[in-house]
Amino acid sequence: MVKAPHLIKLDRASGQREITANHWTRVKEASDDPVPPHTLLPLQEWLARRDEVIGRDDVGVWFAPDDEPESLGSDAATLTVIAVEFPAFTDGRGFSIGRLLRERFGFTGELRAVGDVFKDTLLYLKRCGFDAFEIRADHDAHEAAKGLDDFSDAYQAAVDQPLPLFRRR
Repeated sequence: MVKAPHLIKLDRASGQREITANHWTRVKEASDDPVPPHTLLPLQEWLARRDEVIGRDDVGVWFAPDDEPESLGSDAATLTVIAVEFPAFTDGRGFSIGRLLRERFGFTGELRAVGDVFKDTLLYLKRCGFDAFEIRADHDAHEAAKGLDDFSDAYQAAVDQPLPLFRRR
C-alpha cells in the first residue's frame, strides 16, 4: 500500500488550491479481503471486483501507464476518484489517460496524479484535467504548488481551456 503525505487539490470552478493530508490509500496488489474505505484499487483489481465496489464513493481506481481508459469505459463517470501513475518524469502516457478520462469517458470527479509528480509538471497536468497532485515526501508541497502559476495563459486548447487563444480574442 502507498500513502503519500502531501496532496495539492484544486477547485476547478474557483481555481483555489489547498494543500491537505492524503486520506486515500493506493493498493498495489490484489487481495480477497473486503475493500476498506478510501482505497484506490489498481484498474485490473477494480474490474475484477466491479460488482462489489461499483457505486461506492469511497473506492476509486488507479491507472498504471500501460492501462487503457477504454477498459473502464462509462464506469468512469460513476467514480469519485481516479488516480493516474507517473512512474518517471520521462513517462508522459498519464497525460493522455487523464485527458481521455475527462473528454471521452465523462469523468467529473477528482483526477489525481501520483508518482513522480513535482513543480515542473503541475501546470501541464492541470491542462490535461488533473485537479489533485500527490507530492512525494521528499518534495515541498508549497513550493511545488507554485508550478501552477508558471504561465498566465496558453495558446492551445485543453481540458482546462477548451478554446485556443485566437478564438478567445
